[in-house]
Amino acid sequence: MQFESYPFEKLNVLLSDISPNDEFSPLSLTIGEPQFDTPLFIQEALSNSVSLLNKYPKTAGEDYLKDAMLSYIKNRFDLSLKSEEIVPSFGTREVLFNFPQFLLHDKPNTVMVFPNPFYQIYEGAAIASRAEARYLTLEAKNHFLPKIDEPMLNDVDLVILNSPNNPTGAVMSFESMQEWVKLALKYDFVLLNDECYIDLYTNKPLPSILNASIAAGNREFKNVLALNSISKRSSAPGLRSGFVAGDAGILKKYLEYRTYVGCASPLPLQVAAAAAWSEQSHVNVFRDQYKTNLQLAKEILGEEVPEATFYVWLKVDDELEFTKELYKDFNVKVLPGSFLGREGAGKGYVRLALVYDETQTEEALNRIKTLLDEKREENR
Repeated sequence: MQFESYPFEKLNVLLSDISPNDEFSPLSLTIGEPQFDTPLFIQEALSNSVSLLNKYPKTAGEDYLKDAMLSYIKNRFDLSLKSEEIVPSFGTREVLFNFPQFLLHDKPNTVMVFPNPFYQIYEGAAIASRAEARYLTLEAKNHFLPKIDEPMLNDVDLVILNSPNNPTGAVMSFESMQEWVKLALKYDFVLLNDECYIDLYTNKPLPSILNASIAAGNREFKNVLALNSISKRSSAPGLRSGFVAGDAGILKKYLEYRTYVGCASPLPLQVAAAAAWSEQSHVNVFRDQYKTNLQLAKEILGEEVPEATFYVWLKVDDELEFTKELYKDFNVKVLPGSFLGREGAGKGYVRLALVYDETQTEEALNRIKTLLDEKREENR
């Protein structure tokens, strides 16, 4: 298998010969990794359950973890799912990579569709599955939303959506999600929405693709799956707790496959994850912090606050040169948008992950503004 270098590896190469200005403290806005402490009650749940390390975890997940996830889904989305309609996972990255391999293994000439630019695991999964990759190109003219092209869907096996979107921050409308559900039934493909940023909304709570499925008349979630994680919402990316929920028929077979994968979560992590999924007030604290950071980006850079995520998709003239200059002159790292896309998608943008506290975020944004102002002066 031949995989593309990961975006952060490409960034290291791009900046390898540059010595940053040591008059500034280093700041990195590259990785979507929350820089806030995991809440104490989650840490305590983990430390108080280390004695469970002497037991094997079940691939299907312990009942207390599934109950906590089902309770979260009920409280957050007003959805009463059955136990067979959810599978706990070791985060969401492993599902995004191995689910396509499970789904497409016995099919010839398979086709995957996903947004472009994208989270690179989507592409890696297509390569590992020997599937043809087709893109839903996200552009300013379509508000960075996936445009439906029905002829392209005739022979598609799997469509991955990502709303709220990484890297653009765009959010699909509820009506658009319903339309995608109807297309999944019409053309008989599996529709998976990667929803790991869905709790980081800046205005009002956002619906799941599962809500859209019910609204579209698909109450059994046929061909429809939602993927979620506590990494962003609970500032706990190292806990590796997620779930995939929806079509019970697909999930029953996928769970059988997972028994061979060996990705069951250790029991202390399941205890801590159950605590995180069961409690919602701590999420409000992080959500407010990210909203504050995005508001700072509006005040300092003039960027509109997205409906969700902690990303700013900043337009620049040359994303590679901008990234190098910003690092060289101001000791700030950002991620070139072209590293996240193919066929020119992402060109002319950089992604800013506003994952620090308010003070550090403001400092980083002011350095970025200084460079932007300097470049505008040069072009006058």
